[in-house]
Amino acid sequence: MSDDPALDAHEHAEHAEHAAHEANPFISRVSLTVAVLAVMAAAAGSLETVEGGRAITESSEAVLSQDKATDAWNEYQADSLKRHIYDIAADNGGAHAAGYKNDSDDQRAAQDKARKDAQDFEKERDTHIALSYTHEERHHWLTGAATLIEIGIALSTVAIITKKQSFWLGALSLGVLGAATFGYAFLI
Repeated sequence: MSDDPALDAHEHAEHAEHAAHEANPFISRVSLTVAVLAVMAAAAGSLETVEGGRAITESSEAVLSQDKATDAWNEYQADSLKRHIYDIAADNGGAHAAGYKNDSDDQRAAQDKARKDAQDFEKERDTHIALSYTHEERHHWLTGAATLIEIGIALSTVAIITKKQSFWLGALSLGVLGAATFGYAFLI
């Protein structure tokens, strides 16, 4: 098998076509099974790759959101320090006490905004983490589906070589199990 599911599906379809030319009904049915399983394996493999990419993207987005949250919390702390300095200056009285009190109030407002921003970025991060987990889970189920289907293709090949129906029935069973696993991947 190559790393290209579409190429693999094409190769299996070609092998099935060659086997179908034998005019043996059993070989024709098994060959058709190989072609169907190859298409299913290609679909599962392609979607597996997509889901893996989505998991990585969501994970990266979670890191970026965490960085933004960290920056906002740092801004919150800086505004807190400034506010405390203005409070101390205002408490000492003098000609500029009222101005320092206004500056302290401005810093409190900035601090409130920074807190809200940080909390929003943390919620964003949590959403991205949850999505990353979902895509990673789906990726694993699709890997299992593709594996079951590919084993079904191998059993079909053995059925063609040995002309034994038991191998073909095993291949069909693995194909059905792979299709069920494929479907389950999108139910989670």
